[in-house]
Amino acid sequence: MKTRSLKDILLSQKLEFLMEAHNGISAKIVEEAGFQAIWASSLSISSSFGLRDCNEASWSQVLQTIEYITDSVKIPILMDGDNGYGNYNNVRILVKKLNKLGVQGICIEDQLFPKKNSLLNNVKHELEDINSFCDKIKVAKDHQKNEKFCVVARLEGFIAGYNKNEVIHRAHKYICAGADAILVHSKLNTPSQIIDFMEDSNFEVPVIIVPTTYFKNSNLDLFINLGISAIIWANHNLRASIYAMKSVCKSILENPSDDNKNLASINEVFELTNSLELDSKPTGANLRFLN
Repeated sequence: MKTRSLKDILLSQKLEFLMEAHNGISAKIVEEAGFQAIWASSLSISSSFGLRDCNEASWSQVLQTIEYITDSVKIPILMDGDNGYGNYNNVRILVKKLNKLGVQGICIEDQLFPKKNSLLNNVKHELEDINSFCDKIKVAKDHQKNEKFCVVARLEGFIAGYNKNEVIHRAHKYICAGADAILVHSKLNTPSQIIDFMEDSNFEVPVIIVPTTYFKNSNLDLFINLGISAIIWANHNLRASIYAMKSVCKSILENPSDDNKNLASINEVFELTNSLELDSKPTGANLRFLN
C-alpha cells in the first residue's frame, strides 16, 4: 500500500520535492532519505542502460525498470514518459501498463518523437502540434484506472526557443485537455523564464519545475512566492553514482591496498535488498503452499 498519493502531494499547500531514481536500489535510498515521491527519470534510466536520452530505450525496457522500482518502495512514482513514445495510441498502452504496475502518474512532453534531451546544446528541439499533444493528454485521462492518477503535461517551448506567450498558450490548452499538472522547463542558468511564465498567468493546476541548470542562481523562497507546487531533482542520483564510481575506480587502480572509506558497507547492501529475510520461515496462511 502506497503512502500519500501523488495527486495529494502535488496539491499540497507547501513546496514538495521529487527525487530521481533509476533502479530499485536508488529508489529505496530515496525513500529512506525521506522524500515523499520518486521521479523515474528517462535520462537516468536510459543512461544506466548505456543509451542516450533520445528514445533509444524502448518504453518496454523503461517499464521493466519501473516495475523493479515499484516493488522496492511504498512512496508514489511519477514516470518520465518522454513524449509518450509515439502518438496517442502509444500513450494509451503506456497508461494501461502503468496503472497495472501501480504507478501514480506520467509526465509527457510536447517534443516531437524521437525526443532529444532538453539540456543538450547545439541541437534542434521541435515541438508537437498542439492538438496532437492534447489528444495524448485526453487518451491518458480516458484510460486511467485510478481516479488519483496524474497526467503531467511538460512544456518544452522555452527549450525549443519559443516565446513566453506561446508557452503560456500551450499550457492553457493542455490544462483544458485534462492535464492534472504542468511542468515548465528551462535550461537557462537563471530562473528568468520561469519567473516570467508564472507572473504573467494564473494556472488552476499545480506547476512543477526542474531547476537543474538554474538552482544555484535562485532559492526556495523565490519558487514558493511564485506559486510553484513541486521541484523535481531530476538526475542527481545518477550523477552522484557516476562521480562515486569514477572516484573509486581511480583510487583502486592507483592504490589497491588503500582502505577506501567512501564505500558503503556490504551490510548496507544487504539491508537495502532485505537479504536478511532469506531464511525467515513463512507463517500463517503462507504455510499451505509448503504441502
